[in-house]
Amino acid sequence: MHIVSRIMARPHGTPARGCPASLVAQYNHVVPPAASLPEILERYWGYTSFRPLQREAMDAVLAGQDSLLVLPTGGGKSLCFQAPALLRDGLAVVVSPLISLMKDQVDTLTGNGVSAACYNSSLSSEKKSEVARGVREGRYRLLYVAPERLVGEGSDGFLSLIGAQKLSFIAVDEAHCISQWGHDFRPEYRQLGQLRDRFPGVSLHAFTATATTRVRRDILTQLGLREPQELVGSFDRPNLVYRVLARAGLKKQILDVLGRHKGQSGIVYCPSRREVDALAAWLADEGYRARAYHAGLSDVERHRNQDAFLNEEIDIIVATVAFGMGIDRSDVRFVIHAGAPQSLEHYQQESGRAGRDGLEAECVLIYSAGDFLKWRSMLEKNGELSDARRALMRDMERYAASVGCRHKRLVGYFGETFGKDDCAACDYCLGELEGVDDAVTLARKILSAVARTGQRFGAAHVTSVLRGQASEQVVLRGHDQIPTFGLLGDASIDEVRGYIDQLIGHGLLRQTEDGYPVLQLTPEGVALLKDAGAEPGLSLARQKKPEKGRLPRRSKVESESWEGVDRELFERLRAMRLEIARGRGVPPYVIFHDTTLRELARLKPTSLAGLRTVYGMGTRKLDELGAVVLETIHAHAGTSA
Repeated sequence: MHIVSRIMARPHGTPARGCPASLVAQYNHVVPPAASLPEILERYWGYTSFRPLQREAMDAVLAGQDSLLVLPTGGGKSLCFQAPALLRDGLAVVVSPLISLMKDQVDTLTGNGVSAACYNSSLSSEKKSEVARGVREGRYRLLYVAPERLVGEGSDGFLSLIGAQKLSFIAVDEAHCISQWGHDFRPEYRQLGQLRDRFPGVSLHAFTATATTRVRRDILTQLGLREPQELVGSFDRPNLVYRVLARAGLKKQILDVLGRHKGQSGIVYCPSRREVDALAAWLADEGYRARAYHAGLSDVERHRNQDAFLNEEIDIIVATVAFGMGIDRSDVRFVIHAGAPQSLEHYQQESGRAGRDGLEAECVLIYSAGDFLKWRSMLEKNGELSDARRALMRDMERYAASVGCRHKRLVGYFGETFGKDDCAACDYCLGELEGVDDAVTLARKILSAVARTGQRFGAAHVTSVLRGQASEQVVLRGHDQIPTFGLLGDASIDEVRGYIDQLIGHGLLRQTEDGYPVLQLTPEGVALLKDAGAEPGLSLARQKKPEKGRLPRRSKVESESWEGVDRELFERLRAMRLEIARGRGVPPYVIFHDTTLRELARLKPTSLAGLRTVYGMGTRKLDELGAVVLETIHAHAGTSA
């Protein structure tokens, strides 16, 4: 039998992917009596060091001190409650909002040799009984549950089950869901404060990737955390390259991004289900392995498409924001927003699904001012357009229109100071934008065109006037005779529309919120137009035209992460990983992350001792997969010699 086939046969008899099939640990792990956190990390996860704040967070859990940890996506926050669970006596209960998220984490844990299970509505009665029996017998170190299992109607039986056990601690994952000020508020999370009264002697720990100061205060209050250790990491994701494009030929703009990521995985977010369906169908017609995901699909189709993405059967998922927290695929190399989200919190969370493995990834926002009109209209229709929502949208609008470092703007929104002059990972710092020399004069030309056309026309008409296009509508209204006709005759349509969107973002223009959006001057716009001596700190930019034969500057993280990597060997290792994963019925990233594969393709170890030094190669992975990894490396060496 081929060695990969033997590996796929799973000698330990672990079932296929998903909670129903991976309820029982692959084997009863035995933690060395005097094990330390570093030993646990290396043994089960193959890590030899801590990421920022991980050690402090784990120490709080081990000490039984309530805590709140905010780490960005990809910062390793899940490990902060998983590793201590192996050192503390008893059962750790993890509250998680989505079944798919539980499945992925339990699959990964059991794959590493950690005894874990989940208990949720997707399980049959028989499987629930099996988990309950395992809990009573003390077989698990971690038990994942949905919030409704712990609070609300019908929770008493489950609470009695876990209450009869020795609980080591309770971890609340995605804790921002508890706050009405968060971007993903869930009412059932609001009731989790009851756990403090039910289990007064058990420490509570909250974990989230996204939380403003206001949301953090709400989490602490609602959960009733007692003298908590509050740990807030940097909100910066230096491995992500941020770009913002004014919408101008959306399909071409999307294809340009996809061209930089051939054969790689990505997410395309759209504001509406209709746009999701249309874009997914178009991408499939273009030859891309893409499918749609939104709440309007049947449960069967939605889950089938999600699993196809997680299992690398397709490369691209086109989705609404319904495609969210349950996605644990670590090698997403790009996220495209084909329309602006509601807030910067939404954007940080959604774009943050790229590059969870710490390797380079691209986040592209393609927007127009009309996106915010649609959001306002929809929220107003649903009775949800509050002053707070308007303020959140204005922040998002300012980010899209800003000219400056994207990383600096994003972390600044969350109250963090960005200490670098050049992030080397956004369109501005990579030199892809060029500022307009006299932004104030340019702004006045555009504001004047809006004023002289009576503030009664939309962006398309004003653009035609400024570019000197004597269209039927322009001539009919005599706008070919006004002084602003042709003032920007050398600029393209996309360039002028981009300036208009930026002026809206800067609060100098606004669009009316009706069926035909009309451009109007704001009081600030009127002041700038009238005061010839005013020199506000206004900046406008346009996309720099690429120089012929010159490739765009690569981000620093991209250059460094591929340095010394044998690309052909990397692809062989990816194929090996996929074959093993399909044989086991788990997503490929459960087997190895891309970070591990790249290091293997860089170091090319030739012995089990050499494999031990590779990031992500824990004891269990080494025992089960070491031979097939070495065989793949040796086979490549033979063909490339």
